[in-house]
Amino acid sequence: MTLTCIAVDDEPLALGLVSAFIEKTPFLKLVGRYSSAVEALQGLLTQTVDVIFLDIQMPDLTGLELARVLERSNRGAHTTRIIFTTAFDQFALDGFRVDALDYLLKPFNYEEFLRAASKARQYFELVHRPEPAPFVISPAPPQPVEAADDYLFLKAEYQLVRVAHQDILYIEGLKDYVKVYRQSDPAKPLLSLTSLKVLEEKLPPKRFMRVHRSFIVALDQIDAVTRNSVQIGATTIPVSDQYKDAFGQFISRWL
Repeated sequence: MTLTCIAVDDEPLALGLVSAFIEKTPFLKLVGRYSSAVEALQGLLTQTVDVIFLDIQMPDLTGLELARVLERSNRGAHTTRIIFTTAFDQFALDGFRVDALDYLLKPFNYEEFLRAASKARQYFELVHRPEPAPFVISPAPPQPVEAADDYLFLKAEYQLVRVAHQDILYIEGLKDYVKVYRQSDPAKPLLSLTSLKVLEEKLPPKRFMRVHRSFIVALDQIDAVTRNSVQIGATTIPVSDQYKDAFGQFISRWL
């Protein structure tokens, strides 16, 4: 898969470097280079672009403002993704909020650029993955089929991460973010910009239960329970009054 790209930066040296990196990468195709976000916006009206390597601090229209314009615009089925390139790390959170794929902090080398570009390729390969062939019923006894809801995708660290339900220990809500604790790496939870309510609606209720306004637990990972808490490994998670009735029904099945 080849991704069409443009580079946007008001600094000529930085614009030249990013353009050279794009042309050096086999799966990227440079279709435009612009010294301002205004010029880039005009160019995007006449061509379809997969990835924009976008500086943030620019006159007239900043990279973040351009990203918000693209986020609000109706571009049909095609989605243009952004990789920010900037010398200021304080914009990282803003970049995450406008759904950027990655964030390259200047000065960056080709290895760092390639890592970000590879994330973009993985994203578009996932988006354009062909639909599976329709299932045809045959006279033979049906074989077990893996359920389509055995996993979910989380946007974490500027990429989509596939997380199997059976790998989840519990999920903690932190305002606009969640931390997903997993068996495979319990010391390093995934941090994702979403809400606990959104995840609660996506997760199967037979396997997960919300026990507190800040916690969802995997029922098959619970090691011990009391009237007011659950134990998962070395972690004690409180059960709030709002969820005690549903939790009590769950406990009754243990008895």
